[in-house]
Amino acid sequence: MTTKEHKVKLRATQRGNETIKTLEMKKNILSSIFTLIIACLSLVIQSQDITLSQSSKSGIYRKGQKIIVKALAENLAGDTLRIKVFKNNNQLINQKSVIIGKDSLIVYEETSGKPGSIIVETKTGKENASLGMLVDPEQLKPGTRCPKDFDHFWNNLKKSLNTLPWEIKKAVVLGTESDKGYSCEDIEINCLGPKPARGYFAKPENAAPKSLPVVLLVHAAGVKGSWCRSEPMNAMKYARMGALCFDLNAHGMLNDQPDDYYSDLENGELKTYWLQGLTKKDKVYFRGMYLRLLRTIDFLTRQPEWDGKRLLVIGESQGGGQALVAAGLDNRVSAVVAIVPAMCDWFGSLNGRMGGWPQPFETDASKKEMLKALPYFDAANILKDSKAIIFTEIGLIDMTCPSTSVYAAINQAKGQKFIYVVPYRPHHQVEGTLAKKWLEDFYKPRELFISNYLK
Repeated sequence: MTTKEHKVKLRATQRGNETIKTLEMKKNILSSIFTLIIACLSLVIQSQDITLSQSSKSGIYRKGQKIIVKALAENLAGDTLRIKVFKNNNQLINQKSVIIGKDSLIVYEETSGKPGSIIVETKTGKENASLGMLVDPEQLKPGTRCPKDFDHFWNNLKKSLNTLPWEIKKAVVLGTESDKGYSCEDIEINCLGPKPARGYFAKPENAAPKSLPVVLLVHAAGVKGSWCRSEPMNAMKYARMGALCFDLNAHGMLNDQPDDYYSDLENGELKTYWLQGLTKKDKVYFRGMYLRLLRTIDFLTRQPEWDGKRLLVIGESQGGGQALVAAGLDNRVSAVVAIVPAMCDWFGSLNGRMGGWPQPFETDASKKEMLKALPYFDAANILKDSKAIIFTEIGLIDMTCPSTSVYAAINQAKGQKFIYVVPYRPHHQVEGTLAKKWLEDFYKPRELFISNYLK
């Protein structure tokens, strides 16, 4: 990269940060339609003893641009460094072993070709480090076309949902002294089968009509883990920030139950739920999950305190996928924070790429029947008409929700985008020596976006 190009990228990043800080000050922010890529400012990625660097600080390359990845492992001089290079996550295109010296060595050098991803993995002994990169990600397209009757299918489901009489059960959650001025309820809302929508709803008390934004929290994959369950403290966090907040569990499970209840679900009814009904569009498990999303949004937008403008959906992994789906299926969703989102580009393998979690098309189920059923539930199709603001974090070494799958989906959306690509992020939250850097460069900007949006 030339000095001039580097300065241009830095100026673009600075402008992006200013945009985030002033997000809610701009009256026309919801009608803005452009894409802003926030570049990772880290050139050096390291484990304890292996340091990797690449020629583009952002990890983004253009067709015809040379990619150079170097490794430095001075403390391991004389050891053997094993190198693997993957294209589009799961295609091993190169592997070799080299002897480590005192100087840095080139472990990968190629000119970028078609749009897609490259992951370089290095390992010696117990030490390993990986680095990812993308080529022309804005050119990535979904693996299949959107069904011709897509809108008809979802409009019929929405019509059925809208005509369903409301049955809402509430139970007050007793708070602490610090919760005075706020209310929190355990809510159950009837929905088109098989389960109701359940979660915790918190809000400031005595708020004026049409004065508050809405926050909908959605959860990552799983059943019994703490990250899968709705909690009063999650909803209360955003209520204290001045929002109406609903923490929705993905499965319509009862809240605040003994651990055995969730273990029984995980080992029984919800065992590998993500693979249920893959070949019939009326039986696909995610159909119910998405309908609960829509039903909860209907409930929230009926609240007299909602300002009628701001509805923010926040989620990670499966939750990130739900956030994108919400933005695509309901135009009342004005913004989403989708962290390493799932449910994107399930048919990526038809274009030579790994599909997004849960990779249903890579299972043994009938490909012909899945092609008839699953496109209706793929975020890459659902986002086609969305004008919501999308804030997303994408891990370039994510083997669960591949970077290419996320781009193939968000490229279809028509709203404003804040895209944070992290060359060293796997699917899980960054740990070890890079945790502090990730916290500063990516987590804090995310929290800043949310707090500014809710002001």
